[in-house]
Amino acid sequence: MTILKTDLSLFNNIVGWEFKENFLTVASEFGEINIHYVDENQDSDEIALLMHGNPTWGYLYRNMINPLKENGYRVIVPDLPGFGKSDKFAIRYNYTYEGFVDWMSQFVEGLDLKNITLFCQDWGGLIGLRLATKYFDRFDKIITANTGLPTGKVQLSDAFGIFREFLQIKPDLHVGGQVRNGTTKGINNDALAAYNAPFPDESHKQGVRQFPNLVPATLRTPSAEPNKEAWNILRQWEKPFLCAFSDKDPIFEGVENSFLKLVPGCKGMPHVTIENAGHFLQEDQPEACVEAILSIKEL
Repeated sequence: MTILKTDLSLFNNIVGWEFKENFLTVASEFGEINIHYVDENQDSDEIALLMHGNPTWGYLYRNMINPLKENGYRVIVPDLPGFGKSDKFAIRYNYTYEGFVDWMSQFVEGLDLKNITLFCQDWGGLIGLRLATKYFDRFDKIITANTGLPTGKVQLSDAFGIFREFLQIKPDLHVGGQVRNGTTKGINNDALAAYNAPFPDESHKQGVRQFPNLVPATLRTPSAEPNKEAWNILRQWEKPFLCAFSDKDPIFEGVENSFLKLVPGCKGMPHVTIENAGHFLQEDQPEACVEAILSIKEL
């Protein structure tokens, strides 16, 4: 079977995750797929859309959801298809960059999201920035954190190349271990179990393995041209655009400079380097991530 329905009982004993489940069905060329998401404080008309990357899920934001609620946001945290409680494909080649953009476009339209403040990290940015440029009128503010929007023009980091190769050849991939390796503080056994929960066997890990192969590495890579078109919009983006990159992420080190140089909305913003944080800065410094979002709330 191509589409794998997540066994939700795998999440029964997750520690520190007590948020209500919500699901939205979207269309794919392989059949309908269910996207799981958290949707807290629905009475608010100011949305914080928190988007994760590889190989995490909404659990990554568990320490940020309630503080943002307390500051008046409606907090929406989707699990990308292939991750968390969302449906997954057993065939890795069913995952494409443009597929993710399409599925999450249906998500934005299906929930009719507006007045969005986007916080995006890793693939949450590669997809989220495409959404923001596609739905310009729906997105008010953007916070980028350890992410980018590659077009294939600039060579990707050596650290990324090593990570990409590792995910292709590692026979028994320990997903939770990959998250732990991307932190400075490490994660406890409860968090390891939470990050492993969506992936009970190899068939469920195909999105994890395929994601690195979808990053535009050359000008001929699929999605390089759509990303270039998105950059044309970002070059005219004058709404608040904040960079909150960490100081210990070898994969995205220095990538924020492209935003700072090219996006007009970066001018005058309280950009921050989040200290003592690795690639998964939401794990290492969640309070600092919340502060970064709140720093432009009233702008």
